[in-house]
Amino acid sequence: MLSFILRRLVQAVLVLLVVGMGAFSLFQYVGDPVSNMLGQDATLAQRDRLRDELGLDKPAPVQFAHFVGHALVGDFGLSLRQGREVSALIAERLPATLELSAVSAALAVALGIPLGVYAALRRRHWDAKLTMAVSLLGVSLPTFLIGIVLIEVFSVLLGWFPSFGRGATVQLGAWTTGLLTADGWRHVALPALTLAVYQLTLVMRLVRAEMLEALRSDYVKFARARGLPDRVVNFGHALRNTLVPVLTISGLQLGSLIAFSVITETVFAWPGMGSLFIQAVQFPDVPVMAAYLCLIALVFVLINLAVDLLYVVVDPRLRVHGTPGEGRR
Repeated sequence: MLSFILRRLVQAVLVLLVVGMGAFSLFQYVGDPVSNMLGQDATLAQRDRLRDELGLDKPAPVQFAHFVGHALVGDFGLSLRQGREVSALIAERLPATLELSAVSAALAVALGIPLGVYAALRRRHWDAKLTMAVSLLGVSLPTFLIGIVLIEVFSVLLGWFPSFGRGATVQLGAWTTGLLTADGWRHVALPALTLAVYQLTLVMRLVRAEMLEALRSDYVKFARARGLPDRVVNFGHALRNTLVPVLTISGLQLGSLIAFSVITETVFAWPGMGSLFIQAVQFPDVPVMAAYLCLIALVFVLINLAVDLLYVVVDPRLRVHGTPGEGRR
């Protein structure tokens, strides 16, 4: 297990270096930071002085080494658009995005797994077929359209939920959360549901397919031949063996929720990382874009490592084969 973790950490470092190189290239090929900061009326002396202060007059390898060194301590410089530390901007926006993604992922897993199991166990009944037919809508409809429909129904027509903003928040040290207030839950409900619809239907259809495959397997037939109750066979044997691929997809989708919540945050004016990234692209604010890319890469690496370690908990066979990676191969 230790060797597996070490290998994963080495792979994670290599991935982050590649992403860091891509983020660093933004400084070289996307706009001119000196012109963005000083404007077009700056003199040549002012431009040369600022280039020297920013280290832009040094060779690219030296600049990249400085970029990596500062990135390791979370220093991505100043936002060209707002003139503030990028790390401070991310610290303000990150809690909102993580909060929205966590609620969406919880909804997707809490509803997707039971619905998938239900659709598999009652696959010949009309209600299971209807559930699968409705799930096609969740897979097919674009996220922004789902958000607009939810706003029209639950905000405009019924007036149950607000249509924008994060609501009241509570300060917990350097962290802010709206999940400790009723107003915060009312504000997060619609964007979280919008973001969760696609993930929910994906998890449900995956669980159904894996569950049907497990129910046809020999070990399930043997368990039924031994006279075990249906509850034990369905949930203790079949469902347990469907969770490994579900963990894989859920982990990757959690990273996707954090990385690609841009549309949902835009529709609901949610003050998270997605809206900050959109503003950075429009400016263009290169330090913010570079920090966003590096942060998302780090999130994906950490989630993948956590999923690999959870394989051992879910599937005891992987403990016999050694590391999770060896067990899957």
